[in-house]
Amino acid sequence: MNTAQAAILFIAILLGSTLAQAQSITLASTTSTEQSGLFAHLLPLFKQASGIDVKVVAVGTGQALDMARRGDADALLVHDTAAEEKLVADGYSTRRYAVMYNDFVLVGPQSDPAAVRGTDVAQALKKIGTNNAPFISRGDRSGTHTAELRYWGLVAAASKGAGYRECGCGMGPALNIASSANAYALTDRATWLAFKNRGDLAVLVQGDARLFNPYGALVVNPAKHPHVRAADAQRWVDWLVSPAGQGAIAGFRLGGEQVFFGNAGK
Repeated sequence: MNTAQAAILFIAILLGSTLAQAQSITLASTTSTEQSGLFAHLLPLFKQASGIDVKVVAVGTGQALDMARRGDADALLVHDTAAEEKLVADGYSTRRYAVMYNDFVLVGPQSDPAAVRGTDVAQALKKIGTNNAPFISRGDRSGTHTAELRYWGLVAAASKGAGYRECGCGMGPALNIASSANAYALTDRATWLAFKNRGDLAVLVQGDARLFNPYGALVVNPAKHPHVRAADAQRWVDWLVSPAGQGAIAGFRLGGEQVFFGNAGK
């Protein structure tokens, strides 16, 4: 092989490596989207449409936002609107895109010893605290944990009661602990529908408008982190909010039940 041929081969290898890197993004998202099976449904469809692989890092929303600030992810799909908007305000993303929503539910023992069953999450938590009933909190800065603290704030944090415990864990492990301890817990509906180890737990509180759970998508700003694959991350977000992506979200079912509802552009 002469020098010219070697140079051409080197350039071809370099271009091939660059192209391979450009066809993969890192997505920081929540344990709820991962554990529900949503990504197993969406990602093959996106790969077919774009040729881009999406590598998911499933963590709590707070940790996902930290990854964006450090430049450790190219895109986010998370569910803490106020924190997402702050990320944009701080310049780590240029826009939050509304993608989908579902809701939170309060689960607990079917016998419901604290008598919380109904549609008012604040009253339910007040009864749990007053009765010192066991309650398992994720305690992990996730979107679910942030929502839970917001609901407790409606009745004052001091009223959580002696049964309140933080596990510092994801939604699935938190539900496993609640099932084992016959305790109450707040969960997103998607993870609940996918959860198999329910034991005596059942949905006790649902339908409160305050349990609305919106998800947003963001691309990490290359002005903050030039190495991020912003163009391919934008293609992912654009697909999510397109008719094809919104249709794929609507088509995801667990036990025949629609789990997430698209709300792009709203």
